[in-house]
Amino acid sequence: QVQLVESGGGLVQAGGSLELSCAASGSIFSIDTMAWYRQAPGKQRDLVASITSGGVTNYADSVKGRATISRDNAKNTVYLQMNSLKPDDTAVYYCNVRARNWRLNAIDYWGKGTLVTVSS
Repeated sequence: QVQLVESGGGLVQAGGSLELSCAASGSIFSIDTMAWYRQAPGKQRDLVASITSGGVTNYADSVKGRATISRDNAKNTVYLQMNSLKPDDTAVYYCNVRARNWRLNAIDYWGKGTLVTVSS
């Protein structure tokens, strides 16, 4: 089993910044893609950003230029730095990790989510 611990959410004013982090632990042989998703009230869960094991990143159009995803492979941790926050960024942010166990089976794991609220 793999456990994901997210941190960094909270209340921030529009125009402000925050950094989310997500640390994976447990039965991990390797980690493929790490990603952040978000779900606003009444809406579906959407991808915010992802990063492959090789460092290739992908961003939703809505956060391009304002978000930076990074990872520390030694710590099995993924980060999401978001700047110029807008009220529309208000959502629960979920960490997603595709990890491989010692049998090299790839399994997707989800964090419990961390709430980000951006006030206008």
